[in-house]
Amino acid sequence: MAKTIFVFPGQGAQYVGMGKALSESFAPAKELLQKADDVLGFSLSKVMFDGPEEDLKMTANTQPALFVFSMMVLEILKAEGIPFDLVAGHSLGEYSAICAAGGFSFEDGLKLVRLRGSLMAEAGRTNPGAMAAIIGVDDEKIQALCDEAKDAGVVVPANFNCPGQIVVSGEVDAVNKLVANCASAGIKAVPLAVSGAFHSPLMQSAQPGLADAIAQTAFHDLQKPLIANVTAKEVTSGNEIKDLLVRQLVNPVRWSQSMLYAQKELGVTAGVEVGAGHVLAGLQRKIDRSVKISAVESVEAVQALKGAL
Repeated sequence: MAKTIFVFPGQGAQYVGMGKALSESFAPAKELLQKADDVLGFSLSKVMFDGPEEDLKMTANTQPALFVFSMMVLEILKAEGIPFDLVAGHSLGEYSAICAAGGFSFEDGLKLVRLRGSLMAEAGRTNPGAMAAIIGVDDEKIQALCDEAKDAGVVVPANFNCPGQIVVSGEVDAVNKLVANCASAGIKAVPLAVSGAFHSPLMQSAQPGLADAIAQTAFHDLQKPLIANVTAKEVTSGNEIKDLLVRQLVNPVRWSQSMLYAQKELGVTAGVEVGAGHVLAGLQRKIDRSVKISAVESVEAVQALKGAL
């Protein structure tokens, strides 16, 4: 039987103007955005619509902005009656996925991602780090590159995005050494503009605060399975998900492995990228072209999708 996965993007997909057209054309999306402003106690919608970009790029703003926008798009998918069988989200997107599958309320999810963004930014200031995308190497080679650079400090694989695109994360000197080693070996390495070494041990200082907040949040067992970043396996237990979200801060996002598992083990045949941009749809073309992911962030795109699914 055909199965559809809803996937939710993470940090990097944001842009000034996000959500503006949607809130003007779809009343439930506008209501959700107003609710977000009320919950947060400041105008997130203004930051999303008008920026400036420097404000939107602040991790403590980026994370709630992306979460809210994904939930706005989800409202259209629900209104159009487009069903889904399971969910996954890239890093921050995992919170959107959990909310979509009934794991916690919109309000609670929003508070968690705002706190997560603040804690990660603080960890980035306390333990300055860097990240870089390494192009055209496999998992084994990336581990070897990290091992070769570790005498300069901590550096680990952080995102297994797709075959040939793996992001590393760690201390500045170690990441710089790895990038220099790549240049010497003719391997393409692209330093990323980030505020910290996400998904590495440098984020450990953010874990206690996030764990406390998660412990005080009402989590429910999911109505649809989540393929978790940390394990690349499905999970529905609310208690297990609490633990996975804390671990996710310092562990790699196994996106490529997750999407292959969805197709090979769970029978996924199609996907919808719910939220800003089309990063995950692009990655999917490099992971497995037999499962197409359609990116949607407007009423028109959802209506067009309805005819295609």
